[in-house]
Amino acid sequence: MGEAFTIQISSNLVNRLIEDDEKSKKKVRKPKPNISRKSQSPQTKVPQKQISEDPETQKTSSPMGWPPQPPFFLPVPPPQSTNAELEAIQSVLRESEGVLEKLQKHEDDMSKQVAQRAKQLHEKEFRLPYRQPMPCLAEKDACLACYKEHVKDPLRCADAVEKFKECAHRVQQQARSDDK
Repeated sequence: MGEAFTIQISSNLVNRLIEDDEKSKKKVRKPKPNISRKSQSPQTKVPQKQISEDPETQKTSSPMGWPPQPPFFLPVPPPQSTNAELEAIQSVLRESEGVLEKLQKHEDDMSKQVAQRAKQLHEKEFRLPYRQPMPCLAEKDACLACYKEHVKDPLRCADAVEKFKECAHRVQQQARSDDK
C-alpha cells in the first residue's frame, strides 16, 4: 500500500472518445416527457446537467464535461499520509538513531576494554626479567682505558688486568654459592 501508480491514456482511446462524441451528436434524441416536480420525490430527483450549445466549449471539453486529456502517462499522486503515520515513522526513526548511538557507545567501550586487556596480557607475557648490573664493570673500564693509553707498551696494564681478574673470580664464587 502507498505505492504510486500511473494510468496510461493512449491516443487511440482519445480518438475513440471523440468519435463516440461525434456519433452521439448526430443521433437525434427523443424529447423526454415533462414530469411535474411535485410528483418526483426528493430521493428520485436526478440532477440535470447543463450542456452548453457554444461550439468553442464543445471543442475543449468532452461529452461528460471533462477537459481533454493529453495522450501520455499521468502520474497518480500517492495517497496522502496522515499526520499519525508521519509521526509514527519519525518516532521509529528517532528510536533507531538512539539505538545506533547506544551501539556505537557500547562498541567504543568494548574496544577500550579489549585494548586495556591486551596491554595487560602483553605486559605479563613479555616482561623482561630483572637484570642485575654487570659485575666488575669499573674494573673492566679501567683495564680498557689503560690499554688505550699504553698502546705500544700493554704490559704496564698488568695491575688493572689483575684487579679485573680477581673481581671476576669473586663473582664466580658467589654465583656457585648461591646455586647451592
